[in-house]
Amino acid sequence: MSFRRSKYLMVYLTPLVVGLSLFSTGLWTFLAVVTLFGILPLLELFTNGSTENLSAAEEEIAKQDRFYDGLLYSLVPVQYLLLALFLYRVTYEPLTDLELTGLTLSMGMSCGVLGINAAHELGHRHTPLEQAMSKWLLLSSLYMHFFIEHNRGHHKHVSTDDDPASSRYGETVYAFFIRSVRDSWLSAWRLEAARLRKKRVPLFSWQNEMVRFQVYQAGFLLLILLVLGLKPALLFMAAATVGFLLLEAVNYIEHYGLRRRKTENGYERPLPVHSWNSNHPLGRLVLLELSRHSDHHYMASRKYQVLRHFDESPQMPTGYPGMILLALVPPLWFRVMHQKIEQYRHTREGYALA
Repeated sequence: MSFRRSKYLMVYLTPLVVGLSLFSTGLWTFLAVVTLFGILPLLELFTNGSTENLSAAEEEIAKQDRFYDGLLYSLVPVQYLLLALFLYRVTYEPLTDLELTGLTLSMGMSCGVLGINAAHELGHRHTPLEQAMSKWLLLSSLYMHFFIEHNRGHHKHVSTDDDPASSRYGETVYAFFIRSVRDSWLSAWRLEAARLRKKRVPLFSWQNEMVRFQVYQAGFLLLILLVLGLKPALLFMAAATVGFLLLEAVNYIEHYGLRRRKTENGYERPLPVHSWNSNHPLGRLVLLELSRHSDHHYMASRKYQVLRHFDESPQMPTGYPGMILLALVPPLWFRVMHQKIEQYRHTREGYALA
């Protein structure tokens, strides 16, 4: 297997360390957290990553290579196997509060990286099976509305104040969590209401995906509650919360302080300059190239293995794990990012801030 393909096996780092955490006891239950938000960001401080892009011929080969799709599809059963192991341990084994915390945080890592990030990639595909797999993964993180709001809302309104998932200049990540979680859910309802109104279908009908999503999620929780009990249901909810807060932290860092210019005909189209980019190699591979986010918003249909670097895109000082940690300390985040924004705004005349 060529290195170009095999390097993407790094996506299994998350399920590997989560699985080891779920089989462990004591402090070892925190292995996934320490690996993904300790070792990984530390290593990325000393890497810059490659700005190299595939040639047109290489892109065409990569797009047709089923290896990349198979790797992505395999994450669906892996996520549910990890969830089953988590629920078994917290239900049937005598665990300390420390171990319960470690297991829940580790499962939360899987909910964020597999349950939502892999679902994000699948949600941009066009086959019914791939979109169904996206929804199955989002169910495991209790964040199914993301399928609607991200594809039909975020990508349309990105880097404007109309987008709940685009952070504003001077906004802390904690304020953003509240606004984005709340307003993204409401936005998904509005999007479905508008779609059904055109079809002259009542809002509260089974054709409304938001209605179905709430039923699926409530049913999944009820099943866990009835079969396993209250504690496993609550711990699963806690793990899912960790997962979707990881997603929102990623949303926060991806568009912070970047805005599209408004013209008399509306906003300019999303360009590579409207998303922060990172070429740091470990985060790129673990997160299915999510950190090459500038190209993703420029052309959302591009598969993860062919996303490109653009020289004009604003570049993060480190990879996603390190940037998330930085965002959790707002004074440090503002100090670093406001300086980066000031440097960047001089490279593009008329560039707007939030």
